[in-house]
Amino acid sequence: MHPTINYSTRISKLPHLPGPYIEVLPDVVQQLGGKFKIRLLCTLNDKLTFQGGLVALGGGSGYISINNARLKQLNLKPGDEVRVRLKPDNSEFGVNIPEELAELFAQDDEGKRMFELLPPGKQRYLITYVADVKSSQLRIDRALLLVNNLKQLPAGKASLRDILAK
Repeated sequence: MHPTINYSTRISKLPHLPGPYIEVLPDVVQQLGGKFKIRLLCTLNDKLTFQGGLVALGGGSGYISINNARLKQLNLKPGDEVRVRLKPDNSEFGVNIPEELAELFAQDDEGKRMFELLPPGKQRYLITYVADVKSSQLRIDRALLLVNNLKQLPAGKASLRDILAK
């Protein structure tokens, strides 16, 4: 894959998608290796970089979801043109792991092993679940809950509902 790809597109929204997205045209998909379900670092208007996944849209095109909070940060809305820079995301899980969860994994080999048996999408969801709270204590509590529950459930096959005890 080329180290950095730059292009312009519009913010779009489809009725069957929960939020807005940026389209990745077929020629850009080919420059990215012609594959979907890859993780990328996406920079918009040279101002905001976030981690995202390339998903098939149809006709050789793909898309990367962008949430409303990011659009608000950039003062953008569906229909607006945006400059896009894509680079490969070489991070271990495709999202930044919070310090509290990383420390727990460093101390709990079995918990980390059970986590690593999960599919990548579940791993990212759980990392985000821990990271999405402001309080360090709450991140610790969430990390402990999910690791302790993971160790009680079938390896690699646990549902998110069971892992989060919901």
